Amino acid sequence: MQNRQQKTYDIDDLPKVIHQVLCWAQQFPHFSYYNPNQIEYPFEPFKHFIAVGCTQKIEFENKDDFQQLKEACEKHKDWLVGYLGYDLKNQLEDLKSENNNTNGFEPIYFYIPTHVIHFEDDRLCVESFEDPDDVFQQFNQTLEINTKHALNININAQVSKDEYLAIVRKIQEHIINGDVYELNYCMEFFAEDLDAKPLDLYQQLISYSPTPFSVFQRIDHQYLICASPERFIKKEGKTLISQPIKGTIRRGSTPKEDKSLQYQLKHSEKERAENMMIVDLVRNDLSKSCKIGSVKVEELFGIYPFKHLHQMISSISGIIREDTHITDAIKNAFPMGSMTGAPKVMAMKLIEQYEVSKRGLFSGAVGYISPDGDFDFNVVIRSIFYDSLDQIVSFQVGSAITYDSIPEQEYEECLLKALAIQQVLRECE
Repeated sequence: MQNRQQKTYDIDDLPKVIHQVLCWAQQFPHFSYYNPNQIEYPFEPFKHFIAVGCTQKIEFENKDDFQQLKEACEKHKDWLVGYLGYDLKNQLEDLKSENNNTNGFEPIYFYIPTHVIHFEDDRLCVESFEDPDDVFQQFNQTLEINTKHALNININAQVSKDEYLAIVRKIQEHIINGDVYELNYCMEFFAEDLDAKPLDLYQQLISYSPTPFSVFQRIDHQYLICASPERFIKKEGKTLISQPIKGTIRRGSTPKEDKSLQYQLKHSEKERAENMMIVDLVRNDLSKSCKIGSVKVEELFGIYPFKHLHQMISSISGIIREDTHITDAIKNAFPMGSMTGAPKVMAMKLIEQYEVSKRGLFSGAVGYISPDGDFDFNVVIRSIFYDSLDQIVSFQVGSAITYDSIPEQEYEECLLKALAIQQVLRECE
């Protein structure tokens, strides 16, 4: 494979150029836009760039996909962008996924992009297998796309409120019986016959809910429109970092109320217990890949504000062993404990038993592996999945169920998490 050409350009209006690039990217069957939304975050948010076009798709046989990803990393010292679907769990443990698959994404997908465009404050850098000047000229001459149009949306829930409450009580019986300590239970919403404009949906979603790990991704007719606040795992140099989120509360309408709600979340025994259980699980996951004694909790129960929510976030790090391949480090922590519960395997068995929809890409991970072997992956939550061929839009939300959970409150938490997505879809009507 030929080498990439690289060139940096000074720009005057970054938001305008980003919009032009996004409009230009719509003509390509593959693009992945990683947007940190200028949000400060411990250990830094996503890098700000877009990968456009597909020079080579990585082929997977859905048997030992992590091994094939490892071989691809060894063969191609280049950008690999894509995703890990939740149902890869079936290759790691004796598990299955037989529920209805609404969003239709493959279990895993990675590709080598033709163009990689990095955004900074007053400049951008084009890395491309083609002439960077030609690429720069192409998107500079792209006219902005007016994507807004009327939609007729009828959102349906796969699970009724009564069904949800009954299932939560059954999960609590498993907790009482000692099967699990905590389980992340999710439900799906969907709408059919929807001729949506994905760029419009993405721009509205990040305007309503800007987050440090947002993604706008197209793979042929399937779109991910993601406003994730959560990091799954990152490698930077020799350091692995995972930052699970467990604990959510709304923002206040005044600074005084906002501060009071932060205090309430920070000192909630239930939220702290949920967070601590997942921190212990993540420490165990990282220890499989890290040097003995190097895994440590960098921050416990940190409270971070987002536009509509406060979140409780903990940060765990470790030093990767020299004999651990980067794909093994990802594999050893997958899927993320914040989206399963603990113990992880039993939680995943019960998730399959009680959820009615296959998670697919939801609660999987989207991200990138850089040419130097670093990587960063989010947790796919707060996301819209759109199939432009079948014209189906879907999204899922969930919460952690514990012994102390109050089913009605868990249901309300799910609705709170879905608020941004529902608002975006309503604004398209």
